[in-house]
Amino acid sequence: MMAIKTKENASLLMAAMAAAIVAVVMVVSGIVWWKVLMIGVVVFIVMAIFSLYMIKSYVAYKLKPIYSMVLSRDVHTAEIVEELQDKHVENISEELTAWADDNNKEISRLKQSEEFRRQYLGNVAHELKTPIFNIQGYISTLLDGGLEDELINRKYLERAEKSIDRLINIVNDLDTINKLENDMNRLKMENFDIVALTKEIAEQFEMEATKRNIKVTVKGADSLPSAFRVMADKHFTGQVLVNLIINSINYGKEGGTTRIRFRDMLDKILIEVEDTGVGIAKEDLPRIFERFYRVDKGRSREKGGTGLGLAIVKHIIEAHGERITVRSELGSGTTFAFPLKKATDLATSKK
Repeated sequence: MMAIKTKENASLLMAAMAAAIVAVVMVVSGIVWWKVLMIGVVVFIVMAIFSLYMIKSYVAYKLKPIYSMVLSRDVHTAEIVEELQDKHVENISEELTAWADDNNKEISRLKQSEEFRRQYLGNVAHELKTPIFNIQGYISTLLDGGLEDELINRKYLERAEKSIDRLINIVNDLDTINKLENDMNRLKMENFDIVALTKEIAEQFEMEATKRNIKVTVKGADSLPSAFRVMADKHFTGQVLVNLIINSINYGKEGGTTRIRFRDMLDKILIEVEDTGVGIAKEDLPRIFERFYRVDKGRSREKGGTGLGLAIVKHIIEAHGERITVRSELGSGTTFAFPLKKATDLATSKK
């Protein structure tokens, strides 16, 4: 039997059935065979043309509202008839199914974006609310008579100042992320020694590390055969290292170690910041670069973190066209790793 996969096959089948019925009726009526043949051919041709036209019109009528949705505009029937000219029915079905899948994906993406926006606004409000309410409480206490009490006036002013500093840090971090998102070309690329920069930053946090009996080592800094020079934004690269090193000190185990290592990857240098802290749970790993997301919320606020440090790190690395990765196990510490493009010999010679 003829497979009805196209409108042409359907019209031919209908025409053949009509011609066969007419021929049978004429044969039964005793009409001579050549007249039966001639009339049968005429009926077949006329029915084929007529049925094809009717099928096209019907399909176009049914598909008109669907194509109007797909193309987001009013579609004329003639456009659909022309569109269907050389298409099989299954091709139309595949196109509409693909459109529906794309539409569903877009809807899901928009829902995720909306959910992220709601969470982000809620997190911003929550992070700002705490220091603002603290400042309000301290100032109200001072205005209600505490200003004259020498036992509390200075203490409350210092606490208010601490909350103001926290607000400033949050605003500055939000401003940094906003600038990185809206102007990815603001990076000032230069040729510099990444090992020397790392060692300089590590020395800045020597006092904080000593308080927690944590040893910070820039592995190989004194024994590398040659300087590891990269082409990157020195200021923002330094900000990445500051965030990662201070995190490793704040959340590492007392008496532990923070190691910064460098690996030669042909045209890139891989920088790894490893600590011997408590590690990060597997379910938290996919979200640690989200804004305001904290693995240990209470401890993070106690340390004065804004919850934006790793989000800033991610944006800076991505602004360089690279990607930061993290591997961690509970009780075994955490390692952050990111590559930077190695400076070329030509760039090095210009320094």
